[in-house]
Amino acid sequence: MKLHGLFAATFALVVLAGVPANAVPALPSYTALAVADPNRPADQRAQDAERKPVEVLNFTGITRGWKVVDLMPGAGYYTRLFSKVVGTNGAVYAVQPIEMDKAAPKNLPKLRSFAGTSIYPNVTVTVPPIAQLNLPKGVDMVWTSQNYHDLHDPFMGSPDMARINKAIYDALKPGGVYIVLDHAAAAGTGTSKTDSLHRIDPAAVKAEVTAAGFEFVGESDVLSNPADDHTKAIFDPSIKGHTDKFIYKFRKPL
Repeated sequence: MKLHGLFAATFALVVLAGVPANAVPALPSYTALAVADPNRPADQRAQDAERKPVEVLNFTGITRGWKVVDLMPGAGYYTRLFSKVVGTNGAVYAVQPIEMDKAAPKNLPKLRSFAGTSIYPNVTVTVPPIAQLNLPKGVDMVWTSQNYHDLHDPFMGSPDMARINKAIYDALKPGGVYIVLDHAAAAGTGTSKTDSLHRIDPAAVKAEVTAAGFEFVGESDVLSNPADDHTKAIFDPSIKGHTDKFIYKFRKPL
């Protein structure tokens, strides 16, 4: 049902029930509607309680018509959500570096199974070498989730982070946002735990990204976990799925 149809139906029900029109409940947000998409795989829906997608996406400010780069998208958990939020006038570019594909080869077929279909027609997939990262220009958001730390690791070729963040800066339109969601390492550890624990010190991310010219404009603690002492690898059974995560929002200046 289209949104205007949903509103009309809701309004009619309220009037018939004798409830004042100004008491009509708010319509679901585009993010909530995206999460409710019945085409999402069951295994991705099962992650929602832990990943809190509505709260996370609302923090980004994403809306209809946006052009979004999903950098290192995994199996497409957020790619599908972005597709439904931005709608037919928006676009989602799922960028899976060759190095990441070699490390996790099961993800690319999953991405390609839905990208460009009638259900997700605004999604395209590219597989560039990380050293030749060439992103579409004029996008509203570049997003990376739980993978920024990997950019520092040997399997990715330990790429030049200044060049990568500059490429992201150049891809964004003025005022566009860059969102980094990742597993937190202990304060003061910098990038020393990215390979062993798959974590990164949030301060290191902030320093690298702002060095590329970005403004730091906010953070969300919706995925934080004070009980995580940051000493275990993210795959440790005692913490897997419940690591302390930070979400940073940066903006390209107007």
